[in-house]
Amino acid sequence: MNARSNAAMDLKSVIASYIDAMGGGDGMMHTAIDGLVLTRASQPVMPHHRIYKPTICLVAQGAKKIAAGDRVLDYGENQLLIVTVEIPAAGQIVAASPDTPYLGLNIDFDPAIMREVMDEMASPPKPAGDGIATVFVQDLDATLEDCIRRLLQLLDRLGAIPVLSRSIMREICYWLLTGPNGREICKLALPGSHTRRVADAIYRLRDNFSEPVRIEELAAIARMSPSSFHQHFKTLTSMTPLQYQKHMRLLEARRLMVADGASVASAAYQVGYESASQFSREYSRMFGVPPKRDVTDIKALQIETAA
Repeated sequence: MNARSNAAMDLKSVIASYIDAMGGGDGMMHTAIDGLVLTRASQPVMPHHRIYKPTICLVAQGAKKIAAGDRVLDYGENQLLIVTVEIPAAGQIVAASPDTPYLGLNIDFDPAIMREVMDEMASPPKPAGDGIATVFVQDLDATLEDCIRRLLQLLDRLGAIPVLSRSIMREICYWLLTGPNGREICKLALPGSHTRRVADAIYRLRDNFSEPVRIEELAAIARMSPSSFHQHFKTLTSMTPLQYQKHMRLLEARRLMVADGASVASAAYQVGYESASQFSREYSRMFGVPPKRDVTDIKALQIETAA
């Protein structure tokens, strides 16, 4: 696909063409641009639990749903889901068919680029209050669509990616910061904001999720009192630190069983559970089925998809 034909097509057709050029089919397809992933699905997909990094999720065709803690957000064609704090969540494709497949893409944020852009803005956005969770939906406008289209065009000229992708990401950051949710998005880049400080504690929790949660230690990282930290953590992630840790443990245990062939007991102990029975109960509550059955179903689906 070349840039000239790209410019004459709508965004859903552009994404479909690049997916076809990468081999076609359904699934998530990583590109030569770091942090840019294309997705196609020809049928609705059950909830997929994973860790969402700070990212933009665009739906070009179809519709999705995300459940993060006690929040559920729906978004559809020409809408963006924006995540500004790393959170465990369940994403689900709810509108897709062979004739009208789901088409979308994800672009990971780079906080360093965001900070760089804010430092150069004459009037950077002022952070909003801390009462709004950092997962939200907004419409795709013409300026962001143009940036995304030009970012995709770089896949035609791989040598241009290291030279030009950063400048396009700067543009994307600028338009997001000056858009309707700029006062929330800017918190991603402000080292002294509550969002940024809680994010630092989240990274500590993520990197040591198999260890017991010590609220006092996490609060110290965020430079808050334990009660204030607990409140801000719940506001940003829609879950408590203990719930966050549980999601991290169960997601990693699932990966260990599916990818590494670990037994239920082995996976449970590797992620920090002392009781395999407690692990199985919590796993069943989160994924809807017991661990062994879930792993069997996932592997069967992988074989079916590959066939």
